[in-house]
Amino acid sequence: MIHTKGFHMNKLPAALIALVCLYGCSVIPFQKTSNVPMDSVEPLAIVEKFTNNSPVSFEIMNTIVFKYNWNKFSGIGYIYVDTAEKAFRAVCMNPMGVKLFELSGDKGGIVPHFVLEQFSQQGNFAAMVGEDIRRIYFDLTPSPGAHVKKRKYEIIFREPAGAGSMEYIFAGAGGYLVEKNYYEENALNWGISYYEYLERDGRIYPRGIILNNYKYGYRLTVRLKDVQV
Repeated sequence: MIHTKGFHMNKLPAALIALVCLYGCSVIPFQKTSNVPMDSVEPLAIVEKFTNNSPVSFEIMNTIVFKYNWNKFSGIGYIYVDTAEKAFRAVCMNPMGVKLFELSGDKGGIVPHFVLEQFSQQGNFAAMVGEDIRRIYFDLTPSPGAHVKKRKYEIIFREPAGAGSMEYIFAGAGGYLVEKNYYEENALNWGISYYEYLERDGRIYPRGIILNNYKYGYRLTVRLKDVQV
């Protein structure tokens, strides 16, 4: 069991993990990013501002919606993130208080401490969840050499990544990261959208996150409930 300065895992209500199937109509439960002209914004300056305003390490409690192949799971999840070390710890429980999984990860890999049997039967579940956590919370800014494309309401950065390319889109009143997309062979493999940033102690956190995995056909919707820094 994980105890941290802000959260006590034995007192968490329920874990709301839910992968939402992409095939079919779904409503985005967050406020759409406002259209703010970006014509006069200097691209590297907006990246620097976002980096300076982003937390290095933090603890968060999220509600999560997870649906895949008509299976749905609900609850509340706890995640500790250290972006400098690229390390995390995560625990998720169902509405009855039953732990679904507990895992940690760093530069050396992902370690499953516990995975409910019904999840462990679905291939390498821990690796999939750990990779999604990494995609959501790590590597949120492009390198200085990324290709830049400016549009009226957004600035787009694109650069090679792995076997494909990564795209970062900055927009809105704060000029924050609103999308992070990964392409392989000119096809969108997965994408993440960030919504409704809030400021806490001089740092910014998205209230809403949606990860779409187009390769495997699922959606992960995350709603921020509390932050400890």
